[in-house]
Amino acid sequence: MSANNQMSFHVLQRLNLRLLILSLALLSVLITLGNSFCATYQVQRDLLINNTLEANRAYSAKLAKDTDNFFAVAQSQLQYSADLIAAHMDDESYLQTEATRLHKQNALFDSVFIVNADATIVAASPSVLNLKGRQLSTPDAIEAFHAQKPIISNPFISPVGNYLISISHPIFSADGHYLGYVAGTIYLQENGILGNLLGQHYYQDGTYVYVVDQSGVLLYHQDPNRIGEKVTVNGFLQAVIKQQSGEAEITNSRGIDMLAGYAPIARTGWSVVAQRPKAVTLTKLEEQIQVFSVKTLPLTLITLVFIWVSALLIARPLKELANNARVLDQKQAQDRIQSISSWYFESALLKSAILKGVGLLNEKISRLQADSHTDPMTGLYNRRGMQKVLDYYQDVKQDFAVISLDIDHFKQINDRYGHDVGDQVIQSLAQLMRHNSRKDDALCRSGGEEFLIFLPNTTVEIAERIAERLRQNVAQHKMTERFCITISLGVVQCQIDTTSPKDALKFADNALYQAKRNGRNQVVKAA
Repeated sequence: MSANNQMSFHVLQRLNLRLLILSLALLSVLITLGNSFCATYQVQRDLLINNTLEANRAYSAKLAKDTDNFFAVAQSQLQYSADLIAAHMDDESYLQTEATRLHKQNALFDSVFIVNADATIVAASPSVLNLKGRQLSTPDAIEAFHAQKPIISNPFISPVGNYLISISHPIFSADGHYLGYVAGTIYLQENGILGNLLGQHYYQDGTYVYVVDQSGVLLYHQDPNRIGEKVTVNGFLQAVIKQQSGEAEITNSRGIDMLAGYAPIARTGWSVVAQRPKAVTLTKLEEQIQVFSVKTLPLTLITLVFIWVSALLIARPLKELANNARVLDQKQAQDRIQSISSWYFESALLKSAILKGVGLLNEKISRLQADSHTDPMTGLYNRRGMQKVLDYYQDVKQDFAVISLDIDHFKQINDRYGHDVGDQVIQSLAQLMRHNSRKDDALCRSGGEEFLIFLPNTTVEIAERIAERLRQNVAQHKMTERFCITISLGVVQCQIDTTSPKDALKFADNALYQAKRNGRNQVVKAA
């Protein structure tokens, strides 16, 4: 081989090595960056959806509670008025004054009327409705008359054409004779107090609220024209109508994917639903990803320049080897070659560094995924981690026992010592649960001061003994060096072939509540 051919061969070899290093480094950076983008997007997407679902569930529960309190206040006002009226049923002037007072004093009712024992309206406010002297004619009014007890009616159309509900309270004389009732009405299609109550927290992010009764009729909606409409009952609305509470990803009647939370109003049998378009929720995530891309671009460019310079430096040993190989006849050539680091070693080192970088990234991703399944305060599984455990048990047909436990009077601890001490109590209890559990047991914090322990291949008798041991240890352990606490526990066994994990959790919760009803600080085994 001629000297020129040898020179061309060595130059080509050097260029190929540099190209290989650049290609490998560039591919690794792109894969790492792409993997980082995908993992970040997926984790953030799931987090946004779950947070939105939980926020809507909590929001609907708050509105349901507020609405229930509203009806409690309204019934209390009517009861107070009924007690006043009982001694003045023959005084039309007094009755009219009381109806006007009840109507105007706090805007609870859109109208008020008083009915005597002959089912005749003897006083009404406002007077423009011309109800005085009318005989009851609507089924709901007649039902309230004959019921002789407090009633919140179903929605109906009044004789003057208003779509409303009626809240009534019976009037009895001192000797117990039924004298009639006093009632207040709330218009559902007007901008009244109920609409203000449900609409005052309306979000500016696409979230809106609606209320349905037990037959699926809309009682409140941000679009007033839809009030009174009967909606199509699907799987989601069946859960809503059945007075359940929870959260779900749904598709509404217009084909829009929604993230919904729902809760029942105890006094009426209605349900509040708060929902937000899924696309609106994910729009913020897309904006965050775009910002993330822009902010990482400079660092990416710097990294690529660094890789290019590094490739030149890494290829230099081969050039030095080639230059020295051409002058082997020189005295110092062998010594100079031995002093050059072998490119094989450098290639192996580069490969090790890349693999280490990829390993660190995967470790971070794994840690991020683990964090999404773990309660940050206690290190126990959260609800998502709990579901993963239950899915595994179901996949492998694994029977297991469940211990459901709750800290007794935890609210009093928070109120007396503060939330920081409450958090320390929760962490101490989690540590005691670890000390009293076995290697294969799964420990979960299902929410607040509520915990679950899953014991695979465990009979209910053994689970009961474990629960009792934990109860005793907790009762004897001084929390935060200040005081001791007690816990109540419910135990049940789940045989996968006959019982679903969902039902097992429900039975365990029922046993826990029975323990609380029995006086707390005890273990109750599900029947």
